[in-house]
Amino acid sequence: MSSNEILVRESEASAKNMDRMYRYQRRIYDLTRKYYLLGRDEMIRGLDPAPETRVLEIGCGTARNLILAAKRFPDADFFGIDISGEMLRTAETNITRDMLEDAIEVACADAASFDPKPLFGVPQFERIFVSYSLSMIPAWRAVLQNALTLLTPNGELHIVDFGDQRGLPGFFARALGGWLRLFHVTPRGDLELQLRTLADFHHAELCFTRPFRGYAQYAVLRLSQAAA
Repeated sequence: MSSNEILVRESEASAKNMDRMYRYQRRIYDLTRKYYLLGRDEMIRGLDPAPETRVLEIGCGTARNLILAAKRFPDADFFGIDISGEMLRTAETNITRDMLEDAIEVACADAASFDPKPLFGVPQFERIFVSYSLSMIPAWRAVLQNALTLLTPNGELHIVDFGDQRGLPGFFARALGGWLRLFHVTPRGDLELQLRTLADFHHAELCFTRPFRGYAQYAVLRLSQAAA
């Protein structure tokens, strides 16, 4: 079996797993997650896209973040991908409810390998953001590498996800870890190292912090003009 065939099978398996998990959860996802997916709104504010900027969310789920971002930055164009068709059903419903069909476009795709040109007619983006999705994507390193190829010169990649809880009591970290495993969530302990390696390779600038006493990790990787 070729490496490409392996990747296709892994992508198909991941899509089935996500659909199975979210077939019913998607209806209450936003209500339950707002209490522990910390830092999402701060990340959205930090996008600060200029008018006509193209902004992509990887792992857009119910489109909760895209809707908030589109309302905050009405002159930008927003796109989202998710591997779960079930989640995208809810995303499309929510986008229509808020009458944002002209501002947001979503599609089903594998973040590790997708090409936005046939999906959206857009080759690259000025902003790409990933909110609590890398910890659920087995091929998360490939997602980062692909995302950087899809950024324009001076483009920015914004990431927020679970951290190592290094500043929180040990019992809390253990309890959270057990809870996250129920949902197939694995915090990426070497995210900073991976991003610094990519930043060096692409001659990019990286800002990396661990807010909420390490509960989360937040990164902004900014390409230079010469990086393209």
